[in-house]
Amino acid sequence: MRVVLAEDLALLRDGLTRLLTAFGCEVVAAVDNGPALLPALLANRPDVAIVDVRLPPTFTDEGLRAAIAARAELPGLPVLVLSQYVEQLYARELLGDRSGGVGYLLKDRIADVEQFVDAVRRVAAGGTVMDPEVVAQLLARQPLNGLTAREQEVLGLMAEGRSNAAIASRIFITEKAVSKHINSIFTKLGMPPSDDDNRRVLAVLTYLG
Repeated sequence: MRVVLAEDLALLRDGLTRLLTAFGCEVVAAVDNGPALLPALLANRPDVAIVDVRLPPTFTDEGLRAAIAARAELPGLPVLVLSQYVEQLYARELLGDRSGGVGYLLKDRIADVEQFVDAVRRVAAGGTVMDPEVVAQLLARQPLNGLTAREQEVLGLMAEGRSNAAIASRIFITEKAVSKHINSIFTKLGMPPSDDDNRRVLAVLTYLG
């Protein structure tokens, strides 16, 4: 699996490079600033891009903007955002794009190396990986008064990419009850239900946008 990495902190960039290499990945480019990221992505066409949101020179949202620009040139380019911050506007734009794998993880909440590598592989394979805190911040800004508390809880778990079985296990209800809540959620949001997990996440994120 070929990876392009964008991280301005030298120690973290080197550590991630060594970690990914140890798990069989090839880091084909590791850049430390926003202007260098887009050319690196277009030149290398990696299996997945791992991108920090805030990169030099302005430390605002260069990484995320470069990733979105790259996906415009390379539709379906898998992007995993790895950051300390939730950049709401561009996060919605990236996550609402229906082509290719996407993920958004917060650096200080990653506690397990193998879990992180699994997330990288899932995004590279076209999946969606969301930190629950990112989901919570996106949901918190939306008018969800039409949903019950349980439906809001299920919606949040859906947006994390969890299956019906995983949701049922998490909140201690039956899968049949989860399906009922999901059907109700989609009805209230004016969206057709779907059995495809990734489409469900994208529908939720489209609504959030």
